[in-house]
Amino acid sequence: MLIVRVFVDTGLIPAFDPRPYTEDWHLHRSEERYLGFVTDRCTEVKRPRSGDIVVFRYGRCYSHGGIVTSSDPLSMVHAFQPAGLVYEEMVAHNAELAKPTRRPRAFSLWREGER
Repeated sequence: MLIVRVFVDTGLIPAFDPRPYTEDWHLHRSEERYLGFVTDRCTEVKRPRSGDIVVFRYGRCYSHGGIVTSSDPLSMVHAFQPAGLVYEEMVAHNAELAKPTRRPRAFSLWREGER
């Protein structure tokens, strides 16, 4: 839950505890818990900017996300379990995240939604 720690620890949002939220939630449930954490605090936007959040669908739900560092090309900082670390990368260079089935969505803590 890198995004939670960054946004809470920098004082951007009030502290909250997302647990219980198991690593395999998205494989066994359809409830959009992860997405709910984001939509409760941010507004969906069409074009992400640095500092915004981008989320990806895994399994049945949106269950992975990162903090946008560049919008063109789309890059983010995220904790990616297969890599075993937190790092910055271009989304297009990650074969898993670049799949069309991931259906990325962007959200902003600072901007209103764009239509």
